[in-house]
Amino acid sequence: MRVTLPSLAAAIVTTAVLAAPAAQAADPSALVPSYRPPVQPLSIVSEFRIGGSAQDPGSNEKNTSNINGEFLFARPVTVADRLWNSLIPRPTVGGSYNVDGRTSYAYLGATWTFDITDRIFVEGFFGAGFHDGYTGPKALVPKTYNALGCSPLFREAAAVGFRLTEHWSVMATIEHMSNAGLCVTNRGLTNFGGKIAYTF
Repeated sequence: MRVTLPSLAAAIVTTAVLAAPAAQAADPSALVPSYRPPVQPLSIVSEFRIGGSAQDPGSNEKNTSNINGEFLFARPVTVADRLWNSLIPRPTVGGSYNVDGRTSYAYLGATWTFDITDRIFVEGFFGAGFHDGYTGPKALVPKTYNALGCSPLFREAAAVGFRLTEHWSVMATIEHMSNAGLCVTNRGLTNFGGKIAYTF
């Protein structure tokens, strides 16, 4: 059978189209596109996260656990440069409920996200936390609670994350709340946990 140039070209294009989905499935990195200039989402909510944590191991509130949820809102502005864009924080609100009846809290502040690769990222948070725990002198605080001194407290948090797809990611987290010595006592809370996130 005679093979013409047009028929050969058509066969190559057809083969490439049919092979593309298989190649994408074989290469998970294809699920996460390379960095593109950010586009402001239509929704003001950028990301939702849910997870859990161990409450301050080694303290009076040890052996208790939390359920945590938070919303990250869209950056006020975005720029095309990856580094400069990472310096613009996302406003953040969230809360943590202690399922064992110890200190629960809500928080608000700002989250900075820095991409190490298209998949791996690190984060930092700074803001304020409002809790239902004990304040005042340590002598008046029950032995199964931390003496937090006052409310609100400063809250700092950090995370290392991995993007599973363009929308889903997982991360390991650490957070700390304390009053920086501004109140009568300052035991604070330091929690370790993890989250799963959906990016809109």
